[in-house]
Amino acid sequence: MAITINIYYSGKNGNAKKFAEEMLSTGIVDSIRREKGNIKYEYFFPMADTETLLLIDSWEDQSSIDLHHASPMMAQIIRLREKYGLHMKVERYVLADNGIPEADRKFIKE
Repeated sequence: MAITINIYYSGKNGNAKKFAEEMLSTGIVDSIRREKGNIKYEYFFPMADTETLLLIDSWEDQSSIDLHHASPMMAQIIRLREKYGLHMKVERYVLADNGIPEADRKFIKE
């Protein structure tokens, strides 16, 4: 049962982008991607909102998320969020065990 969490980081004066750049340059992102149970940790920038950054953060299960939250990296992430004065909006999705319904597959080109 994979879990995906979308985190929208919002700030001012380009701080969301600066946050992502520092997360990458310090190696925090690479460390998170190597954590047991991590499926995806990727940043995206909405075209219509230059002050927001979207993190798509996917994990194999809740236990993997709990271990991530207990890791020393969380203190680093929190410090950087505070440094850049970011606010967060969070969405959480659980992947259906049966995947994409057959009726929806006809709209997907792989």
